Amino acid sequence: MNVLDELRSREPIFHRPEHDVDFTAMVADEFWEIGASGQRYDRDLMLEVLAERQRTPSDDVWETSEFRCRELAPDLYLLTYLLRQPERVSRRATIWRRAGADWRIVFHQGTVVA
Repeated sequence: MNVLDELRSREPIFHRPEHDVDFTAMVADEFWEIGASGQRYDRDLMLEVLAERQRTPSDDVWETSEFRCRELAPDLYLLTYLLRQPERVSRRATIWRRAGADWRIVFHQGTVVA
């Protein structure tokens, strides 16, 4: 499987229909995010938000498309895509770092499409 396919299968990373995802294993210690709201999240805050989502799951269906992948440095990749949610459409960008056979998220950003 190529890198684009590997990473596409992991997105949308923070909007997953599965409720048993171990986010602590996927999120790098230095992770941070700029949410579609414009709010900045560090790793601890993001993990709290995700834990709450897992406690109160939603049945909303999210659609992804327009995936692109670019290597930024050895084992560091930028993945971008479009995320359609019931209440909004946003562009997403995730920086992924390969860690052996696993992947870690270093950065994520969502930007609402007007």
